[in-house]
Amino acid sequence: MWNKNDVTKILGITYPIIQAGMAGGTTTPELIAAVSNAGGLGTLGAGYMQAEDMREAIKKIKALTDQPFGVNLFIPETSDVSADKIKKANELLRPYREELHVAEPEVKQTSSANFDKQVEVLIEEKIAVCSFTFGVPSKENIQRLKEENIVVMGTATTVKEAMINEEYGVDMVVVQGSEAGGHRGTFSGSFGDSMIGTMSLVPQAVDHVQIPVIAAGGIMDGRGVLAALTLGAQAVQMGTAFVTVIESGAKIQHIDAILQSTEDQTVVTSVFSGKPARGIQNAFIRDIKPYEEELPDYPIMNTLTAEIRNEAARQNRTEWIHLWSGQSPRLSTRRNVADLLSHIILQVETILSNR
Repeated sequence: MWNKNDVTKILGITYPIIQAGMAGGTTTPELIAAVSNAGGLGTLGAGYMQAEDMREAIKKIKALTDQPFGVNLFIPETSDVSADKIKKANELLRPYREELHVAEPEVKQTSSANFDKQVEVLIEEKIAVCSFTFGVPSKENIQRLKEENIVVMGTATTVKEAMINEEYGVDMVVVQGSEAGGHRGTFSGSFGDSMIGTMSLVPQAVDHVQIPVIAAGGIMDGRGVLAALTLGAQAVQMGTAFVTVIESGAKIQHIDAILQSTEDQTVVTSVFSGKPARGIQNAFIRDIKPYEEELPDYPIMNTLTAEIRNEAARQNRTEWIHLWSGQSPRLSTRRNVADLLSHIILQVETILSNR
């Protein structure tokens, strides 16, 4: 059976389909529970959440499903707090703040305190799976989680990063091709050198690590699932496909933009957060791009633009919000999770039966 392998067995799921842990509100308890109830693995995108807010979301998910689900965390990053770069960014952002009537935020030094609390909550709530992005957790944290029978999943954008994840002791690794929407998970080497397509990255990673590989980037339907499995992946992780489902918490402007977009309209940009991410081109990206190299790094730039993006969404100013999307937006649909997964599974089985 195409859907039976080490990953489905370890995760306790029926189908090798994982919903990406997209931070920022897209992954509602309803979305996560619906994916898990349909036989996949739902994932809470908790990267930006305070630990206690994450706990509340976990409790809501548990009330909606008795199936396994995961939580995705961001490895804490410290960035150089350059007063000159912050001043430059604030000058560029002033016209947007004035038009939207939002204040300039206070920039605080980042700390790992909330991340440490998040890990404690995962253990206390007995979460089935924890995935990590923007780096690899310490070997100590990985060991602690595994001792609590929590499956640890890493993220890699190169074969080297997949090997680092394996060396640290993660149970399985998501390899994120350059087609993927949202933030790049690169943590070793330059972002530019890590833009490897899913079709190239997956088989090379499979050949160089012993842990199961999960494919991500541009996968939207049964054809993509089967292609990834053929290349040696044991599961797929899908993000953009779930942004447009009925249960998604994405802003309606974001959903509409994906549904109306085409494959040539996405770009990789760091103007919103200070970290390269793939999204649909808009006025904000075009206007700030010339100054991209002069902007603060993540997470400072993310803080500086956060309220601009939130207020722009409230005022329906789509041209000023981030519209994360992978390179296959034409394959997006507006349907509920159960229908989407049924369609994907039927597509895989139809292709297999016609061989």
